[in-house]
Amino acid sequence: MNPVPADPTVLHPMPGQPRVVLLKPLVKSELIEVGDFSYYDDPDDATAFETRNVLYHYGPEKLVIGKFCALGTGTRFIMNGANHRMDGPSTFPFPSMGGSWAEHFDLLTGLPGRGDTIVGNDVWFGYNAMVMPGVRIGHGAIIGAGSVVTSDVPDYGIVGGNPARLIRTRYDEETVARLLAVAWWDWPTDHLTRHIRTIMSGSVDDLEAAAPEGTP
Repeated sequence: MNPVPADPTVLHPMPGQPRVVLLKPLVKSELIEVGDFSYYDDPDDATAFETRNVLYHYGPEKLVIGKFCALGTGTRFIMNGANHRMDGPSTFPFPSMGGSWAEHFDLLTGLPGRGDTIVGNDVWFGYNAMVMPGVRIGHGAIIGAGSVVTSDVPDYGIVGGNPARLIRTRYDEETVARLLAVAWWDWPTDHLTRHIRTIMSGSVDDLEAAAPEGTP
């Protein structure tokens, strides 16, 4: 009997657990892109991810999340819309309050931004992690609970703290290069399904041996 792949289009992949949602079938914003099987877990209302967990997202910058990412409860992405002016005596956004103050809206436009926020594949976010605007998080990274990520995270890096600091990398540089080359997250779903145990608990040698033909 052939192994049966999971369905990446199902909103709630875990029967009886409405707190877990797959993000790709959930998100509607054109400013958010999510890969297959990346999920968010929240006992309050996981389906409110776009409004409760992606904040100040007025564009044009995008939030891009790769495949097979695990987002713990309270993971939040602060987007560039949170920026205030800091070159004058006050940081208060007076024009956004309306009235004749709105005539000065040019003071809020064109504020410097850091571009898109990019999350690689197979990234694990701990409870209440926060990612600041324009950060790039590499493949296979781990973001510790309560971390405030203000700068880029390398592939397979483990970070923690406020601001988050690199604690260590999960593998040495040579092994990271091998993992990036094998890129198991891009394997055809049927092939991936046959090698779940290798992906979760095998060695890098095992993973390379299991790769589809044509993988570097």
